[in-house]
Amino acid sequence: MSRKIEIEPVTRIEGHGKVTLVLGDDGKVAEARFNIIEFRGLEKSCEGRLFWEMPLFISRSCGICPVSHHLAGAKAGDAILGVQIPPTAKKLRELMHMAQFLQSHALHFFHLASPDLLLGFDADPAKRNVVGLIAEKPELAVKGVMLRKFGQQIIQMLGEKRVHPVFAIPGGVNRALTAAQREEILKRIDGAIADVQVAVGIIKHYLEANKDEASTFASFPSGYMGLTDEDGNLDLYDGTLRMRNDKGAILEDKVDPKDYLSIIEERVEDWSYLKFPFYKKPGCPDGGMYRVGPLGRLNVADRITTPLAGKEFKEFKRLSNTGIVEGSLYYHYARMIECLYAAERIKVLAEDDLICATDIWATSGKINEEGVGVLEAPRGTLFHHYWVDKTGVIKKVNLIVATGNNNAAMNRAVFEVAKKYVNGHKLTEGMLNRVEAAIRCYDPCLSCSTHALGKMPLVVELVSARGETVDMVRTA
Repeated sequence: MSRKIEIEPVTRIEGHGKVTLVLGDDGKVAEARFNIIEFRGLEKSCEGRLFWEMPLFISRSCGICPVSHHLAGAKAGDAILGVQIPPTAKKLRELMHMAQFLQSHALHFFHLASPDLLLGFDADPAKRNVVGLIAEKPELAVKGVMLRKFGQQIIQMLGEKRVHPVFAIPGGVNRALTAAQREEILKRIDGAIADVQVAVGIIKHYLEANKDEASTFASFPSGYMGLTDEDGNLDLYDGTLRMRNDKGAILEDKVDPKDYLSIIEERVEDWSYLKFPFYKKPGCPDGGMYRVGPLGRLNVADRITTPLAGKEFKEFKRLSNTGIVEGSLYYHYARMIECLYAAERIKVLAEDDLICATDIWATSGKINEEGVGVLEAPRGTLFHHYWVDKTGVIKKVNLIVATGNNNAAMNRAVFEVAKKYVNGHKLTEGMLNRVEAAIRCYDPCLSCSTHALGKMPLVVELVSARGETVDMVRTA
């Protein structure tokens, strides 16, 4: 007789989702799903708007990664206008983008992931959180806060606000960086780089000390996708699409982002509001499942161009004979390598004299019928595709958010971890936390695709096939 466990909501992620586990007669997990239970209506709400409104409007889809949507919307607007933005405008956009990576990756590692890694999956949940981390490791917690603050301050310098900036516009940006702002960035960046290096050392030590678990925790074959430059280097703002399979073979390379539909399709399931993108050609395991984000990007890239992150990247690649790292816990290592890269790029950009130039906007009298804007959000590849009429009014929008690309993989991760750790005869909080931790590896941001308000208690029930509650764990 089958039984069902529900974990609702999944904690320490952005947005609202739940996990459903179906147990067989032997108490072992037979099926697992990561249900996204908030309704997604963002694409329809964009229809009827003018395309040049989109950088501001679309950033309101999320309070965690608004910069990513802001810039992707502007890039789609560039394509509709048919312009190449001035070099300084591109550098300024990338500067804001790297600041977003710095603050977002720091937030996830120090506040959301570290309580599991540093305090333990089985630690008391009352202490296994950012408050408990502050109590146990106050100096480390302060580093996390200051890194996030620094990234947000750069965003505010450029876009007036730390959240939902007013900066990128179709054709460029709307303000220049002042010399004083540049000097402030340069005065603080070396300290930020040093703090990120501390975090890199922490996750490397954890993975080495827990090598057996790290190599098997939600480890499974999949495809991988990310943007690379023309030489195969990691590229977070521009670049072309590359895909590799689980053996490291390149399936797609140098695909123009505007042609993303030539390699990706989407499907829906009746148990989730989040779409399931998949690679539509043969080559990816499990029906075209692929992964994006830090692990996906480092698996597809050949190199990282900044010296410190480039050195760590080489060590990352040595974790596997094929150069493909499958264990989901290694997302945390890849994430902090990217955080280091972002900090180094901030320094490179701030040292460039062109960063304070005032040629920041290209004009155009053209309106193309469609435009595609693609970049790497902290959580993975982000696609904005707008169709407009001759006056610039949006007729149709397609969004594939970073978390959506990972939807199938997150479901697989939940299943693999639940199958290994969950004993259906008697629940423990640590068992269920490991299931949630499998999702946290991907740092999902569900608000980009779902919108709802409500309280966030955690109630886990073990329910019999007759609907009777057999066991329950509740947190405030």
